[in-house]
Amino acid sequence: MNPSAPFIQRPVATSLLMIAIMLVGIMGYLYLPLSALPEVDYPTIQVQTFLPGASPDVMTTTVTAPLERQFGQMPGLKQMSSVSSAGASVVTLQFDLSLSLDIAEQQVQAAINASGNLLPQSLPAPPIYAKVNPADAPILTLAITSRTLPLTRVEDLADTRIAQKISQLPGVGLVSINGGQRPAIRVRANLPVLASYGLNIDDLRTTISNANSNAPKGNFDGASRSYTINSNDQLQTRADYENIVVAYRNGAPVHLSDVAEVADSAENVKLLSWSDTTPAILLNVQRQPGANVIAVADGIKKLLPQIEGGLPGSVEVKVLTDRTNTIRASVSDVEFELGLAVVLVVLVIYLFLRSAPATFIPSLSVPLSIVGTFAAMYLLGYSLNNLSLMALTIASGFVVDDAIVMIENISRYIEEGEKPFAAAMKGAGEIGFTIVSLTVSLIAVLIPLLFMQEVVGRLFREFAVTLAITILISAFVSLTLVPMLCAKLLRQRREVKKSAWFERLIGGYDRWLTWVLDHQPLTLIIAVATLGLTVLLYITIPKGFFPVQDTGLVQGITQAGPTVSFQAMSQRQTALARALLQDKDVQSLSSFIGVDGTNNTLNSGRFLINLVPKGDRSSDIAGVLRRLEDSARNVPGISLYLQPVQDLTIDSTVSRAQYQFVLEDASTATLNTYVPKLVDALNRTPELVNVSTNFTDRGLSATVVVDRDTAARFGITAATIDNALYDAFGQRIVSTIFTQSNQYRVILEAGEQTTLDTLPDVHFPSAGGGQVPLSAFARIEQKPMPLETDHLGQFPAAMISFDVAPGYSLGAAVDAVKQAEKDAGLPASITTNFQGSALAFQSALSSELLLILAAIVTVYIVLGVLYESFIHPVTILSTLPSAGVGALLFLILTGNDLGIVSIIGIILLIGIVKKNAIMMIDFALEAERGEGKTPREAIHQAALLRFRPIMMTTVAALFAALPLMLGNGTGSELRHPLGISIVGGLLVSQLLTLFTTPVIYIYFDRLSTRWRK
Repeated sequence: MNPSAPFIQRPVATSLLMIAIMLVGIMGYLYLPLSALPEVDYPTIQVQTFLPGASPDVMTTTVTAPLERQFGQMPGLKQMSSVSSAGASVVTLQFDLSLSLDIAEQQVQAAINASGNLLPQSLPAPPIYAKVNPADAPILTLAITSRTLPLTRVEDLADTRIAQKISQLPGVGLVSINGGQRPAIRVRANLPVLASYGLNIDDLRTTISNANSNAPKGNFDGASRSYTINSNDQLQTRADYENIVVAYRNGAPVHLSDVAEVADSAENVKLLSWSDTTPAILLNVQRQPGANVIAVADGIKKLLPQIEGGLPGSVEVKVLTDRTNTIRASVSDVEFELGLAVVLVVLVIYLFLRSAPATFIPSLSVPLSIVGTFAAMYLLGYSLNNLSLMALTIASGFVVDDAIVMIENISRYIEEGEKPFAAAMKGAGEIGFTIVSLTVSLIAVLIPLLFMQEVVGRLFREFAVTLAITILISAFVSLTLVPMLCAKLLRQRREVKKSAWFERLIGGYDRWLTWVLDHQPLTLIIAVATLGLTVLLYITIPKGFFPVQDTGLVQGITQAGPTVSFQAMSQRQTALARALLQDKDVQSLSSFIGVDGTNNTLNSGRFLINLVPKGDRSSDIAGVLRRLEDSARNVPGISLYLQPVQDLTIDSTVSRAQYQFVLEDASTATLNTYVPKLVDALNRTPELVNVSTNFTDRGLSATVVVDRDTAARFGITAATIDNALYDAFGQRIVSTIFTQSNQYRVILEAGEQTTLDTLPDVHFPSAGGGQVPLSAFARIEQKPMPLETDHLGQFPAAMISFDVAPGYSLGAAVDAVKQAEKDAGLPASITTNFQGSALAFQSALSSELLLILAAIVTVYIVLGVLYESFIHPVTILSTLPSAGVGALLFLILTGNDLGIVSIIGIILLIGIVKKNAIMMIDFALEAERGEGKTPREAIHQAALLRFRPIMMTTVAALFAALPLMLGNGTGSELRHPLGISIVGGLLVSQLLTLFTTPVIYIYFDRLSTRWRK
């Protein structure tokens, strides 16, 4: 049966069918979205709760713990972590990949509602949640500044007119405002003056709260008219609050302005942000997990002109950071590499065939297969991203194989004197099964990729499916269009002109093959040695995860001493920004400090650094980071930890270094004992750098030790003390001003809060009348206290972050951490595990060998079914060790480790190199059956006949991988290991398998003959 015959006989129908494939592919390409990588994020939700003035311990026990108890009952929750710091609680919930983000959101909302009666009544707002991964860098950062308006006014405009509208766009997960100087009325009480009037700060809180009201007042329905009752109960301006009467003394009113300073201020004065070194309001836009980055950013940019039109002329909105620029550049680079690969493949075909018509025919299969794949990608909901385009680039070398085999076989018959039509019918019928074998076995290699687990599996599923679709379309084109065009375009003459160099090459191959067949034991020993060398190289090669990409964006965490004040932190942050901006490769930056849910403590800050385009830089990303770190060391009192922003984010937290290791125990005291020991051990490990933990950070606590007996004698309770202290030092919200567009707070605090000497000035009402100072019944003790409390699940945890030292692999670093853990002698009660990328690496490492074996077994089964033989598939698979040696050697020589991308390259090699053996064995079997040749004669003839297509297909695949190996564009680091492994594997396997495969074929033929006897 000849499947190509109907298409050869119907050239018009075949041509129209191909045109249809091309047209639907072009339409699919036009509608495909752009993205950095396939959208396979974990469904992640972050819950933030703020209680200004609360200590980390209070936040942990009164806010975080009740929420964790409710969240822990949610089905599908993969991991829950939390950070409780002064005034803020942040709970990050990561759900299973199988759970919809919308369903997860409903569960989170229900859990928050259920915990409502357990949370403090003094919360200024209920917990808020956002469908966003906090470890994701913002896709857009907008800097909003004004030369004339105060930052409080700018923040108000950013909140009410910009953030609200952007938040409503599809795909936007969270619009966070950094440096949020939200307008407020701030009342700074003068404690000594209050005491002189016989008042205390709690009296002010009650008075202000009662003086400002916006409650319903009902309506009046008379005999003929009805009225809605209103009053001037709400105070809205600073002057209104200054005129509040807080008491009467000696028959005269005491106004609020007499005992306090009333000012237009910010709700939280301990937040600041900068665009470069200019104070600004920063709007960071993060996408929802699964949302397309390009589409979200484009929607925001389209909306910005409309937003700016409604702002005062003095307000400037500038896009400070746009991650989509590098994503677009990265995708553009891959598209260029794809086009270059297609051109190189066509040149290879012409080099071997030396005929324009013969080159034109197989060259059509490349664009047809690739463009046709776009339509399938659109229907499957895929995008144009680094991985899908990488699959198409590799496919440009694969898809031409079938066409080359087809046209080469037809050309051979034309050279022997057959007419083109007869040659096409005969050649297509003869080679049809070989093409089916090549296609099915190549797709079989990709099957294990579909069963990879977690994010890595989801990530490469799109890669594998895209590649498989391209291969299927290629096989269809090769069985239909190619033989039809051969019948029409090729002429009955020597179309394929073999050049002198090729004649010499094949003649040399014939002589060497004869010698090898005469020395079969030696060749067999080399084949076995190659297998052993492959195993040895696999064991010794450094193991990694994903290569570090240069996206042109660097995020930094700053850290000052645990007791640093906000003012000192501000000075150090701006000094550091000035130092970084002096680097010639830094284009711009944004930074912010203050506790806002992103920063957890006052002694930490954030940087987002935009580098100049990659082609304009003086050094690579590693060199830039080293220079920036050196510049930061010259700024006293502050440390800077830098990480390049990556397209793929598996982590759910941002730490000072790239990888995280977590210790968990029910007892914080146990962690306090052993965490410092482990950190010391890790710092002595050469495989690790930048080892740090925030668990050991200790701030200062001014503990009020109350003499309860004395306090009781004055009639003062613990609740009274807490209220008064909160009034004075907690930036307490005592009232709310309601407007049509927003709500603004009235903040109460004590004036002159610069030293602990202010604490004893707080007065309390005694049972017998009069005011009692705090010093009368309490003393102040200074104690160290944690700056934050971390939980994993619902248990105390300590997170240690680390980077891999130059010259070492992630696998070596993970082993070093495990060894240090053993050396530290941790008790059995402490549970340890890696988090984020390090955890995913461990999972991937354990399945690497299984994945390769699964690919080999799958190919064996498919080939066994196709050939109805247990032996021939082994012969075909004997080509794999040489490919493995080449791939592993090239990775080692180029300084790359064995990571996920290079493993994918090795799996693809299994599909590429076996085709050489398939082409040889198909013809050898036919020669044995049809011509009665001996196994040696048959395989010798097959090797010579198939030498040209084997060389053509191998060189085509190699040239298709060269752009991936040599590319230097944005994000090219992700593609390098794939190109290196394929090029190295093809070079070595081509040299060896042309000789080892015939020998192994003969040996296995003898073995099968003995079994039959």
